[in-house]
Amino acid sequence: MPGNTGTGAVLEKMVLPALRHGGYTVTTQVHIGQRLGGGRHVVDVVASESGGVTHLISLKWQQVSGTAEQKVPFEVICLAHAIATGSGKFAKGYVVLGGEGWRLREFYTSGLLPRYLSNIESVIVTKLEDFVARANRGEL
Repeated sequence: MPGNTGTGAVLEKMVLPALRHGGYTVTTQVHIGQRLGGGRHVVDVVASESGGVTHLISLKWQQVSGTAEQKVPFEVICLAHAIATGSGKFAKGYVVLGGEGWRLREFYTSGLLPRYLSNIESVIVTKLEDFVARANRGEL
């Protein structure tokens, strides 16, 4: 269906095999605590390395231009908060952008977001293709 942004299952089917091939243990739809502003913070994927290092992964799909684009900075902030307050439980966070409907995808993935938001260095916004390649190599 055009315009349908509820394609998280498709993204998971692309990302999870790459993570497993890279040696990660994956768990989906994990409640990691409270989101800033209240409410449960559930991440799409938690990827764990054999040494116990874990990474938080939020998958965002944008088929056509829409409001998901405006939610990216808040997701980055929430992941950074979870990492900062997680008592060392989480090493890094990723916001993975899939689909062709992103007007700001180049900006978000360019590394410029920390110029406008502070204390988010532990979170990487990346294109789906780049994340899959990194995960497949075991290089989160």
